[in-house]
Amino acid sequence: MGVRALQAASAVVVTLVLVAAVVWAARAWNASRVPARYDATELGPVDLGGAPPVHHHDGAAVDGVSVAALRERGTSDVRFTLTAAHATVRLPSRRVLDGLAFDGRIPGPELRVRQGDVVEVTLVNRDIRDGVSIHWHGVDVPNGEDGVAGMTQDAVPVGGRFTYRFRAEDAGTYWYHSHQRSADEVRRGLFGALVVEPRDPPPGEDLVVAAHSFGGPVALLPSGGRMHRRVAPGTPVRLRLLNADDHVHEFGLGGTAFRVVGIDGRELEAPEVVRAQTLAVPAGGRYDVAFAMPRSPVTLAANGSSDRISLGDGEATVDFSRMLDLTTYRARAPAVPTRFDRTFRIELGRKLGFFHGGVKLGRQWSINGKIHPHMPMLMVAEGEVDRIVFVNRSGSPHPMHLHGHHMLVLARNGRPVTTPWLVDSLDIRSGEQWDVAFRTDNPGIWMLHCHNLPHAAKGLVTHLAYEGVHTPYRMGTGSGNEPE
Repeated sequence: MGVRALQAASAVVVTLVLVAAVVWAARAWNASRVPARYDATELGPVDLGGAPPVHHHDGAAVDGVSVAALRERGTSDVRFTLTAAHATVRLPSRRVLDGLAFDGRIPGPELRVRQGDVVEVTLVNRDIRDGVSIHWHGVDVPNGEDGVAGMTQDAVPVGGRFTYRFRAEDAGTYWYHSHQRSADEVRRGLFGALVVEPRDPPPGEDLVVAAHSFGGPVALLPSGGRMHRRVAPGTPVRLRLLNADDHVHEFGLGGTAFRVVGIDGRELEAPEVVRAQTLAVPAGGRYDVAFAMPRSPVTLAANGSSDRISLGDGEATVDFSRMLDLTTYRARAPAVPTRFDRTFRIELGRKLGFFHGGVKLGRQWSINGKIHPHMPMLMVAEGEVDRIVFVNRSGSPHPMHLHGHHMLVLARNGRPVTTPWLVDSLDIRSGEQWDVAFRTDNPGIWMLHCHNLPHAAKGLVTHLAYEGVHTPYRMGTGSGNEPE
């Protein structure tokens, strides 16, 4: 074959490759588009976890129920009103925040209730043009109270209001935050702590400390600087550590030994005592630590922050060199299931493609090789014990948060943990595999997403749906509902 023939053949090959690339890109772009209004449960494939669909009534499908009907019906014991609005807030550290606030405060008011209370909270939107909602992070509320715009309600518009009601079943540390355009609204300050105290709370010092960066240096709130508090020696102390940021924060406690007595709103029974060990709290997570106040000072700090919270006179040195590994932490073990009705595999990755009809080709977040909104939806039936195997091949850590349920952590990288513990937010680092179990005891359609909220805003979101449940609400740019 002559030189000209080779050149012509090469030109044909290059042309065919270019045409194939253009055709692929066009198809990928077209497939990425989403309607201006859409039902989030209908665009992706259904994953049954290896189980057949459930049928009742001689083969007829389960009668449908709307998430709007899954609401709390009890008589309210405590009532709050939270007003969301733009605000300029000055922290005790003199740092000025131009953000969004509940009741003019960042974080919003700390809500304290008693175990067993039916809690009623009315949300008012004064001037947030994009709308607002409240998600009760870690509280296994009825689905219609979950606060996810476009899934369990419509976003509350300017001048509007919405009333949430739920029973505070489990004592522990929780938080609340907007779930409408949450990557922006939470970062700018629409969040606060919710504490469910035991019916007869024990005496002592009880303090919530939230880590949040507002896109800048990490602040320990509500102090936002250096705080000193006098505490008498021998006083029982409980510090409730809340990570309201998008990535893991490392908390260190100097000056005392301590026990990790609660994780994500669930108590640990008979936990062991540790000293000078750093706690890596995932985004959205909460760790409760307890100790008896010594005669010398105790200091809490977050790695990378200049803020300090000190109890007693003076400050203690905080050492971040040793990390507590929860997979080997010892406490009294809960009941662990030995069989599962369904097993789901969620592989977190990156895939070349387009996002929601955008013009920029890039590596998008994916679940099981699918880009949002075509990610698989997990389908379950009530009364099961199911398992999820998370595998992270994305190159980035992802704090995975399941709404409406707590997950029992069973194993990391195939090795069983020493004492399984319950979480609603689990940090899964790149290259890791985590096995968790959960009970399907809270019917609805529930978000399962990365709580690095910018990741969620770019599509690292799927759902856990119960058979027979549907939603009347819609997402999309034409709906007014954009939960991530």
